[in-house]
Amino acid sequence: MKYEKFSDKALTTETILTVAQLLGREPRGLEAIEIIDEAGQPSVIRVSSLVDGKPFPTMFWLVDKKLCYELDKLEASGIIAEIQGMIDQSEDLKSKLFDDHISHITLREKNMSLEVKQCLIKRNFFDQLQKRGIGGISNFSRVRCLHTYYASHLVNPNVIGRIVDERYL
Repeated sequence: MKYEKFSDKALTTETILTVAQLLGREPRGLEAIEIIDEAGQPSVIRVSSLVDGKPFPTMFWLVDKKLCYELDKLEASGIIAEIQGMIDQSEDLKSKLFDDHISHITLREKNMSLEVKQCLIKRNFFDQLQKRGIGGISNFSRVRCLHTYYASHLVNPNVIGRIVDERYL
């Protein structure tokens, strides 16, 4: 399946309802549709860094049911441990993964509204959020959830997404 960046960042009632159907619940903190599939359906959404008054480090969510299912199967087969082994054995991959997390933190702040940033600073959450990378992970050498890495990869390519693309999807 092919994916592309969604150029119209405006959320309509229709797109919000579509996302709610894909998630199976009302989306919280929804800021934008970032990636769509070839049929024009949302695949990746962007969520605010502040949801219900609390810091929310996971910026990109995969909502494409087919892709979620494929990643579920990969995770169930033990692929995370295999990828983690690759990372652990390669200084180059560790360095790239670290850089991907830093890039994600920078992108999260760039997408953050001034109001959200000020609220996070006022509540002493901002500095902690700046230590959380893709999927909210704080250990930048660990692989946790393929869904968050892959959602991020579709928006801003990363080493985990490339490994998944090249070897498993």
